[in-house]
Amino acid sequence: MYLAFKLVHILSVVMFLGNITTGLFWHAHAARTRDPRLLFHAMDGIIRSDRWFTLPGVLSIIVTGVLLAILGGYPLLRTPWITISLVLFSVSGVLFGVRVAPLQTQLRSLAQRGIEGTFDHAAYAALTRRWEAWGLAALITPLLAMALMVFKPGL
Repeated sequence: MYLAFKLVHILSVVMFLGNITTGLFWHAHAARTRDPRLLFHAMDGIIRSDRWFTLPGVLSIIVTGVLLAILGGYPLLRTPWITISLVLFSVSGVLFGVRVAPLQTQLRSLAQRGIEGTFDHAAYAALTRRWEAWGLAALITPLLAMALMVFKPGL
């Protein structure tokens, strides 16, 4: 049973981190065109993929991670690499919910207004820089958590 949960846990991490990474890539790809139609399409796809892959990945990571700790005999809050990983994962979630997701919605709206009229590329580019910075922070924190899960340092 432990290995089955571990497989689901790893697949969930791949789905979660892969979706975040490819979202940044596809937006950068669309941004080079400066075309509001492509920018809207890319950001709309990123928002949808977060609903289909990122959020389910988060739920699965949490559930399978807790089950793995219980089945493996690791006390969640007394095992430093698990505790720190939980904090890092939580920070990522807060960054996503408070900064990344609202910026995505704003970027999509700005691109939509560009399709309907004049596209303010300077405003879009400035918002993109903020989204990329917060998105990178929301990506680095779970990457660090993954490294802790793999190496399991004594701390």
